[in-house]
Amino acid sequence: MASLPSTPRRRRWAALLGVSALVATGGGFLAPSAAARVEAAQAVDFPTHCVPPPISGIPPIDGTTSAEITVDNAAPKVGDTVTVTYTVTKPAAGNPVDLALPADIMTPTGKVTLGGGQPGSVTVAGPKKNPPVPGKAPFPAFSMTGTFTVTAPGSITLSPGDYNIHTSYIMELDTPCTVTNPPAPVSRTIVATEQPGANERSVQLGTASGKPGDQVTLTGAKFTPLADVTVAGRAGAAETADKVTVKASAAGTFTARLTVADKATTGIVAYEGTAWSDDKGAGPAAYTVLDDTPVPANSQQLTTAVAAGTLSMTQAGDTVRLTSVDFGRGGAATGDLHAVTVKDFRGGPAGWSLTGKVTDFTGPGGKIDAGRLSWIPVCATKAGSPSTCAAGSAGAVGTAGATLASAPDGALTGGEFTAGAKMTLDVPAFTAPGAYSGVLTLTLT
Repeated sequence: MASLPSTPRRRRWAALLGVSALVATGGGFLAPSAAARVEAAQAVDFPTHCVPPPISGIPPIDGTTSAEITVDNAAPKVGDTVTVTYTVTKPAAGNPVDLALPADIMTPTGKVTLGGGQPGSVTVAGPKKNPPVPGKAPFPAFSMTGTFTVTAPGSITLSPGDYNIHTSYIMELDTPCTVTNPPAPVSRTIVATEQPGANERSVQLGTASGKPGDQVTLTGAKFTPLADVTVAGRAGAAETADKVTVKASAAGTFTARLTVADKATTGIVAYEGTAWSDDKGAGPAAYTVLDDTPVPANSQQLTTAVAAGTLSMTQAGDTVRLTSVDFGRGGAATGDLHAVTVKDFRGGPAGWSLTGKVTDFTGPGGKIDAGRLSWIPVCATKAGSPSTCAAGSAGAVGTAGATLASAPDGALTGGEFTAGAKMTLDVPAFTAPGAYSGVLTLTLT
């Protein structure tokens, strides 16, 4: 705890202002038992230079701050929002005067320094809350919180940064405290990974039909480079014994020749590994086995075919105007996503998923983070469709994306569906006036 020589001038200002003597804390006060400890963190010490309000007549105080950084997610994916808590466990100084300081007069703000794969800083703030501080007593522990969005994979370091104490007691005063030798030591390291992308694998047949025992050529694209790929026949949702394994090229492509002997085969699939996976497979591509069983005497064999179609989507418009909000208030800018029609005319066992992701909203005041856009999806199924669609979960969209609607795998899938959503953009209160726009991209797989 730092102490200062007593002089008549200092005693006079201390009696008048009280909190102007709060010179070496780092944020809003919380009892140690209330401070969140979601993730283990390493306490670090660093020299701090704090400058009391000039009106107090107190010179700068140099001391050592002990602090730690905790996070709510130590293994985020790109696009995730991480909540950061900056806790000062031992301030660099205490109350340097004999006058007790009242409760709930201090509001802290500060910065957490980011390094490694995502250099930058996070703005943190604490509530206007502190216990009374007796004269000459050390200051209690306090915490500040803030959030940031992960933009790149890799290790991200977090270190305590500068902070400021705003006091509201008789007068509005600030006490800035800076890290003497920035950056301060690293208190927390998190590791970010890439967000899984949509499955873009595809397959195409050289011919759509053949007699039992004929070979069909199947080509694939956008598979994992050099992965082992299984090519198999499908009879509805079940696989047949017709199967072959090939290796994808360094570009993720392959060509396979499959002998189709099962007359019940209706399609051909390809997938990485030894078992089907929606995330690592493609197809089925429709295939018809031409029955070559001899026709009995005095009979005629009648045949027809139902041609498999495609999976497609259309949307009713490409521009959505959200409601306006007022500067200084901010809040919810709302609107409706234009209706999206999904037509699954493939006639196979595969379901589908419709996802969306949004960019940051940019405008004259910079940007509004993409994570502030949320939606409440809805989905309707046209009568007679073999499948039934399900709306995605309500919540944030963000750059990582979210599901708008989907339909599951089944013995026979397909149909026509209409998806939509109620959208809300949470605009910060003091966002600079002007028009802001972002792009919402929908992907059907």
